[in-house]
Amino acid sequence: MEPSGRFMRLLRHCLTPDGLAARRFPAGTMDRIEARVTLAERSHGAEIRIAIESALSPSAILAGQSPRERALEVFGGLRVWDTEANNGVLVYLLLADHAVEIIADRAAFGRIDARVWTDACAVLAEACRERREEEGVLAAIDLLDEALVAAFPPRPGGVDEIPNRPIVV
Repeated sequence: MEPSGRFMRLLRHCLTPDGLAARRFPAGTMDRIEARVTLAERSHGAEIRIAIESALSPSAILAGQSPRERALEVFGGLRVWDTEANNGVLVYLLLADHAVEIIADRAAFGRIDARVWTDACAVLAEACRERREEEGVLAAIDLLDEALVAAFPPRPGGVDEIPNRPIVV
C-alpha cells in the first residue's frame, strides 16, 4: 500500500468511534442474528460465528495488517477452528474498512465452492455500504446455510460447539 493510502487508512481507523459496532449492531440486532445462526445450524452440522470490529489499532494499521490477516487472528482467538469436524466458519466484519472476510476451517473450505464464500462476502459488503448491516448478515448466513446443508448433515443430538451469539471484538 502506498504511504498516502496507509495514512488515509490510519486516519479512517483512528476516527472510527470505538462504539460503532455496538451502535450498528444493537442488542435486538444481535438477538436476531443469533436466532438465525441457531436456526441455520439445526439444518446442518457446521458451525457459524459472526465477529464485528469497529476499527483496528494504529499499530496494526502501521504494521500493514489487512482485514484478512485480522480475520485469521480472530478465527484463532475465538477458536472457530476447534470443532470436531473441522467445519467452523467465521464471518468477520471490519467496519472502518467496509471489509468482510469469511474464514472457513479446512473441512468447510474443502467442501464448499469458493463462489459461495465470495457471494456471501459480496452480499454482506454491499449491505454494509448501504448501512443495512443486519439484513446483510442475515442474507450471508442464508447463503452459507444453503451450502453447508449439502456438505454437512445435521449431527445427532444437535451439539453446538461454538456460541451462536455474534461478538464485537
